[in-house]
Formats: sequence, C-alpha cells, structure tokens
Amino acid sequence: MKNSGEASSKSGVILNHTDTKQEHINYGDRLKLGMIIPSGNVIAEPQIKAMLPRGVSLHVTRLELRGSSEAELSAMSAGTEAAVRLLSDACVDIIAFHCTAVTTFSSDAGEAIRLRMRDMTTIPALVTSDALIAACRALDMRRVVLVTPYVEAIHTREIEFLSEFGVTVTRDAHLGIDSVPEMGTIVPSVFVDAVKAAWDPEADGCILSCTAIRTAEIIDQLEAELGKPVITSNQAIAWYALRNGGVLDPVAGFGTLLRLEGLIGIA
Repeated sequence: MKNSGEASSKSGVILNHTDTKQEHINYGDRLKLGMIIPSGNVIAEPQIKAMLPRGVSLHVTRLELRGSSEAELSAMSAGTEAAVRLLSDACVDIIAFHCTAVTTFSSDAGEAIRLRMRDMTTIPALVTSDALIAACRALDMRRVVLVTPYVEAIHTREIEFLSEFGVTVTRDAHLGIDSVPEMGTIVPSVFVDAVKAAWDPEADGCILSCTAIRTAEIIDQLEAELGKPVITSNQAIAWYALRNGGVLDPVAGFGTLLRLEGLIGIA
C-alpha cells in the first residue's frame, strides 16, 4: 500500500512528492502583504513576488485603471475604501495602494489616500509615493534622472511632486504612452536606452517610475553601467513594505535599495 505522499509513475516506480513543490508553497508565515494595483497592470505582481524573501506573500486586489486621464486616475482613487475592505477580509499584515501616477498626482495625493485607508482599518497602510521618497532619502538621492512611460501631463506632475519633497529632476525622458496594458509590453532595452540618453553624470541616481513597466530585470545592469543607484516603483514598494513589516533581509538581484540592511530611510 502506498502512503499519502507517494504516487506511481508510468514505469511503476514509487514517487515521493512530500519534499518537492509542497515545500515551496508560500503562505506568508513572516508577512502577508496586501496590495491594490491598477486593473490593467500585469507587471507589478510578478516583479514584486520575485523581490520578496521566503515567508513573505503577496495578495493583490485591483481597481479599474487602464488609461492615464485625470478622470481615470481620480476614479481609481475613489475606489480605495472598497479595495481596503476586501484586503482586510484576508487579514493581511500591510496594505499598499500601489500606483505611481495616482499617488504622485499632487504633493498631498498619496497622503490623502493613506489617511483614508487608515480610517478604514487598523492594518498599516502604505502608498507608492511615500515609498519613492523614502527610497530617495535612504540612498541620499537629491538630484535624479527621471524616466517614465507616461504622457507629458503625468510625467510633469511627478517632477513637481519630487521637487516638493526635495528631489530635483536634472534630466528626464518620457515615452508618451497612455495605456497601462501597452506600458507592460515595452521591452526592458527601451528603458535602458532611454536612461542612457537622458543620463546626467552629476545626478545622484535614476528613478524609473511606473508600476506597470518591465524594469526589475535591468536595475543591476544600469547600476553597474552608471555607477549610481536606480530606483523603480515596484522595487521601492517592495523594500518599503518589507521594512515597515519588520522584514530586514537584504535581497539580491534588484539593485542597491533592496540590499540595504536595517531600517535606513524608514521613519
């Protein structure tokens, strides 16, 4: 008789599955991270999951956002309470509202969303804009090159947002894309070329901003070539959530920020 962990292969050999895939199921025993992302974004989840150390799980819900108009951005923000309620049902440890364009819409947009979240639940609430500023402070980045996929209006608002918090954009580039799903189709090499074309040797580092773009795989490459740190929206929220959740493990493969030890930059 076979035990519950055994199965027969076609050759009749008994296979034991108890020490294979089951051992790698991640139930978030250390930290359960809840996240609210745009409905058109299929990039943030795989990138952030790749950045999380063992024992930290990601649990996502979505709010409608496929474009970049002011009305669409405002509509995503308006759905915050419903999304927070759903993630609260899952008893996650942290909830992050993760959309760069919405939270950097103005100097107080992210704070307003964070306060609304905190009115809904006792679960700690984070927003992307806070993560970006904390990351800049942790890496002492005061003068940066900013590259985004956005249309001009959103790109300009982010420059103004960063300036309000003491981060000066010395050079910049944007791709002028309006559609969130389309942003996710841009190959990483396009962003490598855009950063190199816009690069300022006097800058303290580079921000590749937007949660829906394929930039996680080029962070280490760009840091090696530029000799300066690189921040992305997904990397920043992963780092910020981990540190706020008390997970201090350095994570390799995604730039200087995630290799920082301790609570540098976390108030």
